Amino acid sequence: MFKFLKEVVGGSGTGLKDLPYNIGQPYPSAWGSWTHYRGTSKDDGSPVSIFSLSGSNAQDGHLAAGRNGVKRLRTVRHPNILSFLHSTETETSDGGSAKVTIYIVTEPVMPLSEKIKELGLEGMQRDEYYAWGLHQIAKAVSFLNNDCKLIHGNVCLASVVVTQTLDWKLHAFDVLSEFDGSNEASSGLMLQYAWLVGSQYKPMELAKSDWAAIRKSPPWAIDSWGMGCLIYELFSGVSLGKTEELRNTASIPKSLLPDYQRLLSSMPPRRLNTSKLIENSEYFQNKLVDTIHFMEILSLKDSVEKDTFFRKLPNLAEQLPRQIVLKKLLPLLASALEFGSAVAPALTALLKMGSWLSVEEFSVKVLPTIVKLFASNDRAIRVALLQHIDQFGESLSAQAVDEQVYPHVATGFSDTSAFLRELTLKAMLILAPKLSQRTISGSLLKYLSKLQVDEEPAIRTNTTILLGNIASYLNEGTRKRVLINAFTVRALRDTFPPARGAGIMALSATSSYYDIPEIATRILPNIVVLTIDPDSDVRSKAFQAVDQFLQIVKQCYDKSNITDTTATVGMGISSAPGNASLLGWAMSSLTLKGKPSDHAPVASASTSALTPTSSNASSAVDAPSTAPVCVRSTSDLTEIAIPASPTSTDGWGELENGIEEHENDKDGWDDLEPLEEPKPSQALASIQAAQRRPVSQPISQAKPASIMRPKSATRLSKDEDDDLWGSIAAPAPKTSKPSDVKSVAANDDDPWAAIAAPAPTTKAKPLSASRGRGVKPSAPKLGAQRINRTSSGM
Repeated sequence: MFKFLKEVVGGSGTGLKDLPYNIGQPYPSAWGSWTHYRGTSKDDGSPVSIFSLSGSNAQDGHLAAGRNGVKRLRTVRHPNILSFLHSTETETSDGGSAKVTIYIVTEPVMPLSEKIKELGLEGMQRDEYYAWGLHQIAKAVSFLNNDCKLIHGNVCLASVVVTQTLDWKLHAFDVLSEFDGSNEASSGLMLQYAWLVGSQYKPMELAKSDWAAIRKSPPWAIDSWGMGCLIYELFSGVSLGKTEELRNTASIPKSLLPDYQRLLSSMPPRRLNTSKLIENSEYFQNKLVDTIHFMEILSLKDSVEKDTFFRKLPNLAEQLPRQIVLKKLLPLLASALEFGSAVAPALTALLKMGSWLSVEEFSVKVLPTIVKLFASNDRAIRVALLQHIDQFGESLSAQAVDEQVYPHVATGFSDTSAFLRELTLKAMLILAPKLSQRTISGSLLKYLSKLQVDEEPAIRTNTTILLGNIASYLNEGTRKRVLINAFTVRALRDTFPPARGAGIMALSATSSYYDIPEIATRILPNIVVLTIDPDSDVRSKAFQAVDQFLQIVKQCYDKSNITDTTATVGMGISSAPGNASLLGWAMSSLTLKGKPSDHAPVASASTSALTPTSSNASSAVDAPSTAPVCVRSTSDLTEIAIPASPTSTDGWGELENGIEEHENDKDGWDDLEPLEEPKPSQALASIQAAQRRPVSQPISQAKPASIMRPKSATRLSKDEDDDLWGSIAAPAPKTSKPSDVKSVAANDDDPWAAIAAPAPTTKAKPLSASRGRGVKPSAPKLGAQRINRTSSGM
């Protein structure tokens, strides 16, 4: 018989060496003769609890009861009963005598008495936590008595342990036995191990061993008495010394006192069933019990109840015991969100609870759930994540962002909802620093290129702001190709005034990334045009930017004393006064919601982008500017059309870094359709044409005069007709006076000769001889003979 029991409790191991757990320090208290140790798994280091019971020989009564407890704990499963993991029994020799030890390995728990001291709860919070714990133990006892027809026999403070999530669980099953009220001859194990129960915990019929009365009593009679003993020890704060102390009810809460007295009735049939205790007692109706109970049956609630509950939960969590919220409610909430039973408002409560954790605990308990939520197809969840990304974005690792978060967030760039596109754009301010160069160049910049021509003007503005802020995370080659084109070709020519203002400020904030030739030939010409912009704020920013970039160029040449325009000297942002505030403005416009910025027009555009509408954008564009302009009169200024919108020929080219392109998916900065914008006036079109004309280098004076001789008007090619400077070049002379070779030679030193009117080489002739409209040109032979005669005459 002993060998059989040994095999039952032996588990998978045959000795202490085979126990796959490390035994740590013991707790000060444990039930009966057991010793409660802390322990860890040898496989993964996870915490466990290890209970040991030793006896001098195999027939020791304590060991026999211990084996019964191991068997019962292994076979009885309930959420409020201690979870069994492993057991083994060893036999060692100690000074010639054998020593037998039983080991039980369970989930990590702590004795209730020790946990109460550790928590240190007082007042209402203590009563709420005690109510929740008693509620759990009552459910465990009810399960044993009513469902399993088992009697625990020794419910008390020592038989309750607390898990890491602060749940109370029942253990100490050494005395556990079946209840058989129909068999009068049956005594069961209760009679055999009754001596293990302290006399102060025994009801009158058990103390007298009146098994006839016990069999006539309901199965919950003995354990209901034990629940009364547990309630007394819990609220009095001391262990029960003798049965008479149970009459001292001064420490028992008034709402629990009637049920307490019914549990300790002297007549066993009249004792309160623990199932009725759970249902009827007013003591268990409090905020903590109701909140945890709602979370445990969340899947049975409808969407309206869930939404109402989770909207109240953030404020409710502040009123509950902090340790219980973090160790019990937070895991429940994270699990509900992860498996889809919770709605989007639950994310707000999760992040608020997570803010009470340390950085290390937040990374372990909250971040894994958040990363999984990014893969959700629920748009409400996605919106909630993007709205609160500033609360957890910094805690995300670069690898998690690049591989798990960004692929799901990037779908928002193409979403049909402008609100979601705006939130996705703002989230990049936090996520972009954690992205790899491959992801930035191969994916992010393509999406931003499309957003820069978005139909919503506020999104176009914030895209420019974002590019200015993430410029430092781009590699040098990408910066040189992307920034100037994005800010000048698109932002500075946008029809939305705040977008043009954002382009100017983005150029100023990224001035350290441009060399002197770029500033002189590409940046300054585009900014100078905006000094006559219809919007006064854009004009003001343009003048500031012109002064800043001119100062950079001047400092460069004053310091280097060289005149070679190809020299590149990077001037830091700090060298330009007021430049530091530009980057700060761009960041605040993306991160602050509903707060005015120091730069009102652009900030208003950014904040209004939270709920972008076409009507707001159009009203902002159509608003007339009342500020006077020194360059033109008021009437002339109103005739200037808005600069042309971004076009598809922005010159961004192919991305570098060897990124593999998808089919029909080019860079994104040169395959976009231009926006439908009003045609600029002739004067402004001429200025824009001047912007696009490359600066020509002066021709050396050593070259012969024939190089500078202009061609005849009759020999202009089609490419020369399309010269961007043609719109402001002088018209061709109509006189028939032949050109003078000496005068042409004298004009070699004229710097304007490149765009001057060409000197005529023939006498005046009708239009049909050269470019007449509707008239067939003369035959080549006649024209050639006329030219030969003129040459011989000369």
